[in-house]
Amino acid sequence: MNQTETPPPADAADAPTGRVILLTTSHRVAPGLLSWPAWQALHAADAVLCADADHPQLPYLAEAGVRVERAAPGAQELVDACAGGRTVLVVATAEGDRALTDGLARLAGSGRVAMPDLELLPASYDLPGARLLDLVQVMDRIREECPWSSRQTHKSLAKYGIEEAYELVEAIEEGDRDELREELGDVLLQVVFHARIAEEASGEPGDEAFSVDDVAGGIVDKLIHRHPHVFGDDSAQTPEDVKAHWLRTKAEEKQRTSLTEGIPLGQPALALAAKLASRVRTADLDVPVPTGEGIGYALLALALRAEAEGTDPEASLRAAARTYRTAILTKEQAPD
Repeated sequence: MNQTETPPPADAADAPTGRVILLTTSHRVAPGLLSWPAWQALHAADAVLCADADHPQLPYLAEAGVRVERAAPGAQELVDACAGGRTVLVVATAEGDRALTDGLARLAGSGRVAMPDLELLPASYDLPGARLLDLVQVMDRIREECPWSSRQTHKSLAKYGIEEAYELVEAIEEGDRDELREELGDVLLQVVFHARIAEEASGEPGDEAFSVDDVAGGIVDKLIHRHPHVFGDDSAQTPEDVKAHWLRTKAEEKQRTSLTEGIPLGQPALALAAKLASRVRTADLDVPVPTGEGIGYALLALALRAEAEGTDPEASLRAAARTYRTAILTKEQAPD
């Protein structure tokens, strides 16, 4: 090679290819609450890009001195932006920038492009129960925009609560885990639906508004108060000790004037009889069993005996009825 010839370019494979960081955040965590590695990466990047001009993290990044460019580069553009060893950080949108990640995967798979290092960096994580926030948001939108849901009331939904509770019990008895998960969701929907309706109370006396947060807050307070052995200084070594704590604190809360207060009369008859018997037994009250003619009194006596023996008469009869149903199906399918 003479002195006038231009030297050949360096091998492209030896050139620094840079780094792409895809920063993901959870919309279920308050914006700005990012991990320390995320803040380090944001401040150290040569460029920070975000396609969503309304991304909830942007005001907090600006406040922290991070300059964000509003851009939605394609895969090749992003690779080119990393030339010379630059680090480009992309703040992912709520949809996850699927087109970009798919494009990068195709480029990497082609083998024809010198790819930068690719890193997925979660900046915030969902806490347990975070998907409940999604349910609340979805319920808000359904209540506002669905012609059927927007017209429902507590009374019109009451029958569905009963149906879903029975379907949940059936899933438990059948031992079907997939069905159990689905039915628990249906029961949860009823709770959130009723709480959403309650936010629209008329303002009349006795019709004050409350929200799902009030519902959750109430049960949290109740659970803490009724578990002094967990959240307080009391101790409980056996299930019987726990039950004693529960009954004592419940009695203090309710201040009932009768053992029968709080027992819904609309529940199935066997369950009603067992609940009454349980209250009587717990209070150590001697109440003679009513007698009379007819099958009702005989069933009452059986229900009280079952409860005294530690057996749920409602569940026992339901199990027997399911066996009877199986016998019917077997008979129907038997050849003549």
